[in-house]
Amino acid sequence: MLNSNAKNRLDRLPISKFHKITLVAVSFAYFFEFADINSFAVTAPRLIKLWGITVNQVAYVTSLSFVGMFAGSVVAAWLADRWGRKTALNITTLWFGVFSLTSVFSWDLVSLGVFRVLTSAGLSAMTVVAVIYVSEMFPAAVRGKFQAYAIVIGICGTPVTNFIASAVVPLNDWSWRLVYLWGALGIAYLFFARHLKESPRWYENKGDHAAADAVLTAIEKQVAAEKGPLADAAPPVEAPVREKAPLRMLLQRKYLWPTLLLVVLWVTQTIGFFGYSSWAPTLLAKEGFSVEKSVFYVALSTVGAPLGSYLAALVTDRFERKWCLVAFGAVIALCGLFYGLTFNPVLIVVFGFLVNLFERGYTALGYAYSPELFDTHGRSLGTGISYGLGRLSNAAGPLIIAGLYNGSGYRSVFFFIAGTWLLGSLVLAVFGPRTKQVPALPAAPREPVPELDPL
Repeated sequence: MLNSNAKNRLDRLPISKFHKITLVAVSFAYFFEFADINSFAVTAPRLIKLWGITVNQVAYVTSLSFVGMFAGSVVAAWLADRWGRKTALNITTLWFGVFSLTSVFSWDLVSLGVFRVLTSAGLSAMTVVAVIYVSEMFPAAVRGKFQAYAIVIGICGTPVTNFIASAVVPLNDWSWRLVYLWGALGIAYLFFARHLKESPRWYENKGDHAAADAVLTAIEKQVAAEKGPLADAAPPVEAPVREKAPLRMLLQRKYLWPTLLLVVLWVTQTIGFFGYSSWAPTLLAKEGFSVEKSVFYVALSTVGAPLGSYLAALVTDRFERKWCLVAFGAVIALCGLFYGLTFNPVLIVVFGFLVNLFERGYTALGYAYSPELFDTHGRSLGTGISYGLGRLSNAAGPLIIAGLYNGSGYRSVFFFIAGTWLLGSLVLAVFGPRTKQVPALPAAPREPVPELDPL
């Protein structure tokens, strides 16, 4: 048993330039992750006309992209545990940037689909690692707020991309490729990478206490130079060295219940969110709106996304995150239902705006809530697997939506999506543990892990 004190030493630090640089770097990666995640959705209406593809083919490409997201999430959990949080963040961000660039040169739907699957793997992997990294590097008292701030900045990538798409996609037969070129600019994140520190909590979990102390000392020196003498840290605790987190570990009760809960959270969030964002431009175009108008309406509605993340930043550390998630999910279901029941352009934009506002608030809250249900040893694996299974579930989501649209019409799609959000809210309300004021747990066995009540 060795002394573990990274958590206490990090938690007593005042917010400083070090934290702000870390926030900017992660936010930049998020910006291009959100910029790129809906690239296919906003170019699909144009490709339907240029390449003669069908709604079902759009569904297949979208579904396979989520299979890629699942694979990326699982690999990200392994990378973050084996090579470190910072290294994994660098690799995954570079990965999605490179394959977004290759999408520019796709020559048919198959090639574009392959490139999008590989891009999607990187997007999901980067998200998993970034959530874990922020959770371990920021003080517990403000962790949720800064997780949300990163999303506030990052989510601006969605409306920016949609407005760029609304301007360039209609120009000519090749201009849709510029949307993927824009997403590839995420590669520039590597300019920020040298300013980041590896998580000292990861070092401690690997048993490398000397490396953890070296990183902590460097951070403390930098913060003290800016803020003055630091308060004393709480005494260290004993912690075992745990180098590997095998998949079967999630069958242990303290990891199983949080994992199952988060699977439900991310399954309903994924199907619910991407049901709107991935399909709205295509379905509006199929219902008689021009490609230009459908993309523009969706672009206007996504202006609500950054505001939603900012709303989450205001409430996440003031109120219980569980109940914030429940409330946000219920509002999304209601607004999304109204979105599907109108063809009035103004109401489409208004309800689309509200869906984006509360959904991105929900996502920011979920990013803060998820890693808090695990200790350091299980955090990467539990977060990655649950998030990945959520993304994998949407391999079926687009096929269900295409089937509903073709079989029962436009409005049935939105009844289905609203139902997924309500299901997620109900499960969280009944089984979700509270985490307010609970720091992300270290690997110390003496500190309890929040567990779900037995079913």
